Amino acid sequence: MARVMVSLPDDLLRAVDVEAGRRGTTRSAYLRELAEETLRRRSIRRAERMAEIDDMDGPLAGHGGGVAELVKATRPER
Repeated sequence: MARVMVSLPDDLLRAVDVEAGRRGTTRSAYLRELAEETLRRRSIRRAERMAEIDDMDGPLAGHGGGVAELVKATRPER
């Protein structure tokens, strides 16, 4: 297992330590759990969004299938 050094503001580190203690675990284990959960949720959201996009136009025919138009139409305003 790799070891990493991470810089956190003091107040955030205190909050992490308090929560880890509340859960009866270590700081490292709690941060690992948070990272795993965040990445798992992101993966699920991506899969759901890809399914939504697939459902919008129906099955794509050929390469591209109007993806550029979809991106432009759903792009947030700047």
